[in-house]
Amino acid sequence: MSASNSIGFIGLGVMGEPICRNLLKKSGRPVVAFDLAKEPLARMQNDGARVAPSIAAVIQQADVVFYCLPSGKHVRSLFEDHGGVLEHVRAGQTIVDLGTSPVGLTRELATRVEAKGASFADAPIARTREAAINGTLSVMVGATPELFAKIEPLIRHFATEVTNCGGTGAGQVTKILNNMVLFQTVNALCEAAGIARRSGVDPKLLFETLSKGSADSFALRNHGLKAVIPGEFPERAFSTEYALKDLSYALDLAKDIDLDVPGAELAGEVLQKAIDAGFGGAYWPVIAKVVDRS
Repeated sequence: MSASNSIGFIGLGVMGEPICRNLLKKSGRPVVAFDLAKEPLARMQNDGARVAPSIAAVIQQADVVFYCLPSGKHVRSLFEDHGGVLEHVRAGQTIVDLGTSPVGLTRELATRVEAKGASFADAPIARTREAAINGTLSVMVGATPELFAKIEPLIRHFATEVTNCGGTGAGQVTKILNNMVLFQTVNALCEAAGIARRSGVDPKLLFETLSKGSADSFALRNHGLKAVIPGEFPERAFSTEYALKDLSYALDLAKDIDLDVPGAELAGEVLQKAIDAGFGGAYWPVIAKVVDRS
């Protein structure tokens, strides 16, 4: 397989697998994939991807490598462990982070990758798993204009909105703040649903009515009407633990610039209550259960 024509993909989780599948089906380029779990690898292989035996094999075989991992801890391991990215990355390659990672770590790893003559872009994804399947994600990129021009056509295979937010780390800052606003919005929706229910108003009717007025939002139409109202909070979706992890990145950014963010802190407290109540692995709008119990 020619490295100059291949796409590498590491991390076939809830979002990574459908993103990888869209790249495979739409890019017209060979895709070599790796994950620790056998099941998504088998599905991707059945779809025509080449399965790599290791991270090193992906790096060695691909020109552009995407990865989609759950946390900064996993990202650091990907880069620094034996057989990882920093050991095998070579001049001319492009490494793209699709996950939500700490800004400081992102900028550190970019510097280390660029020291080896390769390029690095942070391109965290936003929207739902359904959007990942349909190829309608929003992607917030931190990259030079030249690097953005190189990777945007590939990102367009799984996203309809692709924004260059600035230099290295700017994509992460934008995505982290996107999630901060989302968590606070859904918390407000959960509070509204609880008040409506105890006041004799159907929460579904409330949300449908709000969607026709100034309180309408993506959060209301997706997280509110599709999760909070039916009470559907599946496992193997974006979990409460992941949500709190992402929010912690926003709180760290605020701390770094000495800015008080009481709304975000409150959202973090609610997420922690949901985890303490045993909902850590459930789809994070499960905070509705915690709010309604208060």
